Amino acid sequence: MLIITGLFASILAFIYIKLARNVIKLRRQHNVVIGSGKFKDLEQAIRAHGNFNEYVPLGLILLACLEINKIHFLIVFILGALFVSGRYLHAKSFLKKDMDIEMRVKGMKATFWSMMLMAGMNLLALLVSFI
Repeated sequence: MLIITGLFASILAFIYIKLARNVIKLRRQHNVVIGSGKFKDLEQAIRAHGNFNEYVPLGLILLACLEINKIHFLIVFILGALFVSGRYLHAKSFLKKDMDIEMRVKGMKATFWSMMLMAGMNLLALLVSFI
């Protein structure tokens, strides 16, 4: 059972829904069906949602692999929490009227570090399994 991955996937689903609802709200507000209609706030919301969709699937796959590869639960939890924190900070930076660039950068750093560490741990587990 993928308990830690399930926990973090559920939290990420709520962030995803918040980002999607933000896009829908702005589309209705600006009466735009497709694209951003060149409205800056809608373009920002679309990119926040898109960026989330681009990173979350691979992050969750890496996290699930850690659990399947029987990496210590504390390591899995810490890396999952770092990944979710990164995605949260990045999404939150986009939800502000004037984007918080510092928060966005922190979010991307946490996302990248967590993904690199998860990938490295999975490769290490794979290597150890052959020894």
